Amino acid sequence: MILQGQPRLGSRQGAGMGRMKTIARLAIATALLSGVVPLPAQAQTLSESMAARVRAGEGKDRLLVEAREIVYDQDRNRVSAAGEVELYYQGRTLQADRVTYDRNTGRVFAEGNARMTDASGAVVTGERFELTEDFKNGFIDSLRVEQTVVDRGRTTRTRFAAPRAERIGGDQTVFERGTYTACEPCKENPARPPLWQVKAARIIHNESEKTIYYENATLEFAGVPIAYVPYFWSPDPTVKRKTGFLAPHYIYSSSLGTGVSVPFFWNLAPNYDLTFQPTFLSRQGVLGQVEWRHRLLTGSYNIRAAGIFQRDPDAFLLSPKGAGDRDHRGSLESTGLFHINERWRWGWDVALLSDKWFLQNYRIKSESLSTLYLKESISTVFLQGQGNRSWFDLRGYYFQGLSSYDWQKQQPVVHPVWDYEKRIDGPRPLGGEVAFEANLTSLSRDAAHFQQIPFPNLGLFSAVPNYNGFYETCSVFQRGQCLVRGLSGTFTRLSAQASWRRNYIDDLGQKWTPFAYVRADGFWNQPSTAGYQNAQIANFVSPDDRFIGRAMPAIGLEYRFPLVAGDSRGGSHVIEPIAQLIARPNESHIGRLPNEDAQSLVFDDTNIFDWDKFSGYDRAEGGVRTNYGAQYSFVGANGFYANVLAGQSVQLAGRNAFRPDDLVNTGRDSGLESRVSDIVTRAVVKPNQNLFLSARTRFDEEDFKVKRFEAQASLSFNPVLPLTTSVTYANYAAQPELGYNHRREGLLTSANYNLTPRWSVSGSLLFDLDRYLTYRDQYVQAFLYDPKTAIYRRPEEWSPIATTFGLQYADECTTFAITYAMGPREVAINTGEKERTQTLLLRLELRTLGEVSVNQNLGQASTQDGVASQ
Repeated sequence: MILQGQPRLGSRQGAGMGRMKTIARLAIATALLSGVVPLPAQAQTLSESMAARVRAGEGKDRLLVEAREIVYDQDRNRVSAAGEVELYYQGRTLQADRVTYDRNTGRVFAEGNARMTDASGAVVTGERFELTEDFKNGFIDSLRVEQTVVDRGRTTRTRFAAPRAERIGGDQTVFERGTYTACEPCKENPARPPLWQVKAARIIHNESEKTIYYENATLEFAGVPIAYVPYFWSPDPTVKRKTGFLAPHYIYSSSLGTGVSVPFFWNLAPNYDLTFQPTFLSRQGVLGQVEWRHRLLTGSYNIRAAGIFQRDPDAFLLSPKGAGDRDHRGSLESTGLFHINERWRWGWDVALLSDKWFLQNYRIKSESLSTLYLKESISTVFLQGQGNRSWFDLRGYYFQGLSSYDWQKQQPVVHPVWDYEKRIDGPRPLGGEVAFEANLTSLSRDAAHFQQIPFPNLGLFSAVPNYNGFYETCSVFQRGQCLVRGLSGTFTRLSAQASWRRNYIDDLGQKWTPFAYVRADGFWNQPSTAGYQNAQIANFVSPDDRFIGRAMPAIGLEYRFPLVAGDSRGGSHVIEPIAQLIARPNESHIGRLPNEDAQSLVFDDTNIFDWDKFSGYDRAEGGVRTNYGAQYSFVGANGFYANVLAGQSVQLAGRNAFRPDDLVNTGRDSGLESRVSDIVTRAVVKPNQNLFLSARTRFDEEDFKVKRFEAQASLSFNPVLPLTTSVTYANYAAQPELGYNHRREGLLTSANYNLTPRWSVSGSLLFDLDRYLTYRDQYVQAFLYDPKTAIYRRPEEWSPIATTFGLQYADECTTFAITYAMGPREVAINTGEKERTQTLLLRLELRTLGEVSVNQNLGQASTQDGVASQ
């Protein structure tokens, strides 16, 4: 090692300093500079003069020293530095009040505010350092180590402390009677124990392995020991992926028993890994789960498998109510996404399940589940492309219903659905914009799906027409009394549309938008009348109609005239009348064609000015129609915003496409089935950033009775009070022709309150305000069935059907959350009551150490989960 020293400006020179100065100048003169380099992150705390020398490349192969006083003791062969001493060598920095280098032993002694920063940026402080000349080995008294890691914008600081430690090989530190934590010390009382820490007889930090080993360790919370572990290890905070066991998970349920899951992560390579997760269940045995993840140059994919040989299948109901007749159950899932180039990508999300109850019974998270409340697993394979003004999407679907009422024979297999859209500038002299759209949909199902209207109340299941003793069907198969949700067989439709539109703004500011479109549809039908109840579809469509064509040309004009005015306070008012006229022929073949993608129709402010108000291509709006309305907007100088819209639609000529009966009565009870439609309105008010109010309403066009009402309010009390709340209310009138016999009314409330900067509480309540109607129907049906046993069960007023409550603590090192959830189930088959599930989830995360969670069901299991009553 070459010693290179330099006293600070204004420092005094001790004995032998003349010779030291000569040596220092000689070393500086013979230094091999490697050019100007950026200052390393670990040297950001150096003085300006030392930092400049590091940038110049010095310190790579020689020791750099700066101090107020540097003394060379020739007799004892020692070099001493005192006063703001800084030493830099090969990326390591040592700072202290006094440093002595013994050239006989090659040892470096640092005393007084000693501080060492290694190449990774970890800071080591102590009362006294005894190190080798390369800083790689030695002993440290009263050691404190602070390491900072930034990952995805999240900063983690870990701290080691020990009365004495040994540094070995420059990459291993042994802490005797050491402590480890990721918590910040208390600013008011630094001597107070952190929220949590690990105390161990020995803590070994192996930087080359990036692993921390603990021997005879105790986990303490607020200084109180709560757990003892003779030996364990954890990755250091710089590690993102490392082979080893992950945090365990604990579960309990009556059907599974008590269980613990112990995942093991195997880091095979930087771009692929394998996770094994055995779950040991006291009642059912061992549930095995495995996940393979692989990242490639153009994308990534994963494969997940789960399976179990059940020791006690009797814990579950027998088919078709459960999987009690199965010994082996499992699932196989995979997702993937790959980019062909910057415009094209393809991927998949597929799931194969042994039965519809497996995922929920064994609490397996699946990416194929559509939403929390809709019990459906959706598998898809897709190809997507996007240009500057074009869009391509091709995909296939496989739906697997996970409810006890779902019959897989009635679920469609989509092979495939294709959408394409392209927009270009209109030709001269027309100008404007031309759009081309195309859709191809092909699907098949084994059994036709029938639903009786008015829909029977599930409260008394014997009153529900059923097939095979279980699945819903109709008692009379004819229009007006039975809906056909899906036809059996194979059906293919190809649709293509070309449209043009252009905006003109005249001198008065009036906006005129002429438009025109032409659409053509071809239906290739292969209905199946064999098996199940498929022969009944002949009452609705002709099995002989193998091909049906349909064309729909249209021409129209839209008019808007925004009238703008300002006020003295800097606000802006806009009143805008809107009118639209569309002329086209009548829709043909209504009721003779399957309707798969246009079954949903909600007439409101979002679609009143749409050219075609149907939600899919299976239906096409026809006839001459005008849509008109007006909206008012106000924007205040202080950020106040308000918007109000009202509109109506009138069928001027031709056949009203929303009045005739198709296979699912789309359009009936929608507010559009009469010549003059209902009136739709929207109101939005946002006085400031803390308050938001909105409401949507549909009024009957004759008596202005409310047919549909939705309102939402969200309020934040910040910064006065750390509270945010929201309320959503909905009330929908009865739609008996669509299967909804009674009005539907519900209320959802939620709130979040920060008790302190670290503690927060949240909750939500969901109210079913119309359920008394269901109870009333249950009583009437039960009375007609047997008057002696009929009992009216009056529901509790304002009793929520779903509740969540959560309490959370979060700081820089700890996250703790406890969540209680109570949710409704489907109406039980045997009792007719809506069964509830109650779940308690506990989660504790100690940052850098791991996470543990406990998930437990409370109360009785639901028969709708396929679980037998205990």
